[in-house]
Amino acid sequence: MTKPVSEIEARHSFGLRVIAIYEVIKTVCLIFVAFVAFGLHQEQNFERLMRTLEHLSLQDSSGMRWRLVELLQEMGPSKFMAVGIVALAYAAIFAAEGIGLWLRKHWAEWFTVIATGSLIPVEVYEVLHKFNWLKLGALIGNVVIVIYLIRIAMQPHKRS
Repeated sequence: MTKPVSEIEARHSFGLRVIAIYEVIKTVCLIFVAFVAFGLHQEQNFERLMRTLEHLSLQDSSGMRWRLVELLQEMGPSKFMAVGIVALAYAAIFAAEGIGLWLRKHWAEWFTVIATGSLIPVEVYEVLHKFNWLKLGALIGNVVIVIYLIRIAMQPHKRS
């Protein structure tokens, strides 16, 4: 026996809302990254961060802090403007996906499939060459989102 259309629509609506919230969270995080990057573009802020990181008296057995300092020094303050612009561009894409999915727009389903699916090969490469559990979780989550949205987008359903 098939389920009533309204029950299926309600379930799909819930799934789309969950994905939309995820997209909005990514948007907010990227706006924060952009804000920090634009602040680090200013030489005095960059130098203050470098001095702070170098003088932290934390137990750092993995050397992670020093790798961060080295990476930041290699980048220098001038590259943070580009980082901020790229972060805002991705934030705009994620915001469009999230708002479109929240409003149950058919274009947003396909837009999210294309945008998210296009990054899966990069994520596979990252997982295979620089494995960590967070990268694997992101990859699996994005594959699930793409499959779910393709299934929904290909179903005929009423739009408002």
